[in-house]
Amino acid sequence: MTRRQEIIAHDILCQPHGLGIALRDRRWADVATAIEFAETEIPRDLAITDPALYRTLREAVTRFYLNGGAVINKEKLLQLANTQQAIPT
Repeated sequence: MTRRQEIIAHDILCQPHGLGIALRDRRWADVATAIEFAETEIPRDLAITDPALYRTLREAVTRFYLNGGAVINKEKLLQLANTQQAIPT
């Protein structure tokens, strides 16, 4: 995952309504990135190097799952993102 993708995932997951806003705005690829970030383990060394960020990310991922994030289909989002890119604007 690139640094840009990590920033997008942090933004979506750490804002109170970030996931809902991204879905409303049809930012399918960004939502898929956030889901991928939530599915991967947050680096444990971050707990030592930046405990506040580690705690914030863990809480954001927990909120994501408690709010039903596990039922979002990442593959379908990626299909929608590819379809959206194929349509000329």
